Amino acid sequence: MRITVPMWRCPICQRRFANRNQSHSCGRYDLKSHFAGKPLTIRQLYKLFLSRLRHCGPVIVLPEKTRIAFQVRMSFAAIQIQSSKIVGHLVLAQRHERPIFHRIDSISRHNHVHHFKLEKPQDLNEEFCQLITKAYAVGQQKHLSNHP
Repeated sequence: MRITVPMWRCPICQRRFANRNQSHSCGRYDLKSHFAGKPLTIRQLYKLFLSRLRHCGPVIVLPEKTRIAFQVRMSFAAIQIQSSKIVGHLVLAQRHERPIFHRIDSISRHNHVHHFKLEKPQDLNEEFCQLITKAYAVGQQKHLSNHP
């Protein structure tokens, strides 16, 4: 039987985290500001990306000052909306060298940040969506041997 560790809630901004006293920048932001002045095609690409994330299960969408993060128990993806593309990253438990990733930062043994850009719906191909599923599992902390 697994014991689910309760999420910690920041007393200032009310954001929830898997780890107590997680460092972050408190603030309340909305999605609208991320799309101001951007073409409709970028909004549609965002909606397609979000639908791929939600295909894995429930996702918490966290608009922040400079990015939009996506969380289950922990953040597993984040994006920035630009005028002609979306740039972002997926957090994966292993390195996955793929053409979609222009950089991979290895933070720890089970924490690899894979940077990507999306310019068209075709960028969200089957291989990329399989990696989204793996990132979602990281968001659930399934990559940890004692995950809740």
